[in-house]
Amino acid sequence: MDYSSTKESPPAGAWWSRETVAVVTGANRGIGHALAARLAEHGLTVVLTARDGARGEAAAAPLRARGLAVAFRTLDVSDPTSVAEFAAWLRDHVGGLDILVNNAAVSFNEIDTNSVEHAETVLRTNFYGAKMLTEALLPLFRQSPATSRILNISSQLGLLNKVTDPSLKALLLDEDTLTESAIDAMVSRFLAQVKDGTWGGQGWPKVWTDYSVSKLALNAYSRLLARRLQAAGARVSVNCFCPGFTRTDMTKGWGKRTAEEVADVGARLALLPPAELPTGKFFKWCTPQLYSKL
Repeated sequence: MDYSSTKESPPAGAWWSRETVAVVTGANRGIGHALAARLAEHGLTVVLTARDGARGEAAAAPLRARGLAVAFRTLDVSDPTSVAEFAAWLRDHVGGLDILVNNAAVSFNEIDTNSVEHAETVLRTNFYGAKMLTEALLPLFRQSPATSRILNISSQLGLLNKVTDPSLKALLLDEDTLTESAIDAMVSRFLAQVKDGTWGGQGWPKVWTDYSVSKLALNAYSRLLARRLQAAGARVSVNCFCPGFTRTDMTKGWGKRTAEEVADVGARLALLPPAELPTGKFFKWCTPQLYSKL
């Protein structure tokens, strides 16, 4: 991709350049679209992705019309074939990436409801999809001295203080023994309880339970991945960011802040100077906290 004639350039002293590539999933609207725009405005090259090709291209076109370095590529994070095709395209046509923002997510609940009718779809997209895409793209990160970054858009609904089952809380708190297979088993257990109708009294989060469990799993996976990459000497940071109650289609327009306000903070986290960049952190709006300590 050649964006040498685009208008926006990185600010003086920035660690990134026009060649720095950020991938933002679920970016045809809402927080994802605002984040893609903000990163492009900072002078990066952005790959905007969405499940729907027509909607994704319609979201990318006005950004390109402003002179921003934005490409669109269809991606369904819940579909292994789509993920594999996207990874191959990114490798062959872009050459890799430096920043991954896992934003794609779904919820089927209204603000004041808590149905788990679509729990399998929610987990497949919000947790397994983000995990599958991350693992597929890990070999493609250009591990520059500035450190590559993964920023998972998460939620405080998935924090451990929302879990009341002592055994589940103990499992997730013990980070020295926690494994990815244990996280997968937790998700499978939840889905099995949804299927047999017993999930309600099992100590899971009380609000938007399926969505909350998906973020609980994503937070735990992010911590494990951060530790795994650190142990391997890989210069790739992994952090989670809870934007809080934001006015988007998912919240039917309810919320305390706009997607653009969230994008300001999210872009700042994604672009932290290398010397200030942590890993394995949960950012609750602006403040980094260890999710397991809340």
